Order: sequence, then C-alpha cells, then structure tokens
Amino acid sequence: MSVDKVKAYFRSWNLEDRILEFDVSSATVELAAEALHCEPKRIAKSLSFMVDDQCVLIVAAGDARIDNGKYKLQFGKKAKMLNADEVLAYTGHAVGGVCPFAVKSGVKTYLDISLKRFSTVFPACGSSNSAAELSLEELERLSGAISWIDVCKDWENSVSAPSEMEDF
Repeated sequence: MSVDKVKAYFRSWNLEDRILEFDVSSATVELAAEALHCEPKRIAKSLSFMVDDQCVLIVAAGDARIDNGKYKLQFGKKAKMLNADEVLAYTGHAVGGVCPFAVKSGVKTYLDISLKRFSTVFPACGSSNSAAELSLEELERLSGAISWIDVCKDWENSVSAPSEMEDF
C-alpha cells in the first residue's frame, strides 16, 4: 500500500508519528479539510503533469488553480495533467492520495508559492484517508522539491487570519 511506503519514508526522517489516518475519506480538498477541521486552502494538493516525457508534481494550496499562462512560462509548454492510470503508474500513488513523498524515481516536485501564506499545511500521505501537518520547511525537505514556483491563480485574494497560521 502506498501509505505504507510513505510511513517508511517518514520513519527514515523520524517523523512517522506525524501521519494521520482517518475513518473517512480525505481524497479531495474538501473532504480532507473536513477530516482535518481546517480550511480547504490549507490542504497541500499534489497535481500531476507530463512535461517532456517526465512526471512533474506541483504541490499547491487547496484554493489555487493552475494558471495556464504562468505554467507555460515556467515549463515552456501547455499544461497536460495525467489521467488516473498515468498518475498511479508514474508516481506510485493513486488519485486521492497523491503526495510528494516516496514517489517513483524520476518524478520532479515543485512547490507553488500559494502555500507560503501558511506556517503549516496538510499534504496527503499516499492514501485517500491520510495526511500530515507539516511546516513549509518540512514539506520542502521531505518532498525533495526542486524549487518554489509561481504557476497558480485564484488564491491571492484569499487572506489567512493569524489563527489559521497556528498549529492545531
């Protein structure tokens, strides 16, 4: 199971106890926010794309959407999301549990600046009922992200109150 791979990966960082598993689905931004009792924008969703025969994961805030113009400037081509079968084949995680941890080799991960409004965010952990609360520094380190990029829209007007930036 994919969540077991993520647990093993987190164990190598001595962080396995940070993975939360739920009795309910967290497969979408909305469901994850319900399970975690947080605002949807704090969910760190992992979006899968194909760029020149290579899988690229972009981790973005739950309220952010890909901006095609910004994406093309960053990657030199139009955004092409992977279908569910391709996501599993390339990343090793099924849709609903895709995360930037314990992915197959060759996957490049980027973090979108839409996440930078928060002190902590909640990425999935390999299953449709798991997540972990991570600081941005932890997310960057654990994901092995290549860099922070700006390829999303519709999040800029979504301001976070100080209480949303505190840990639970």
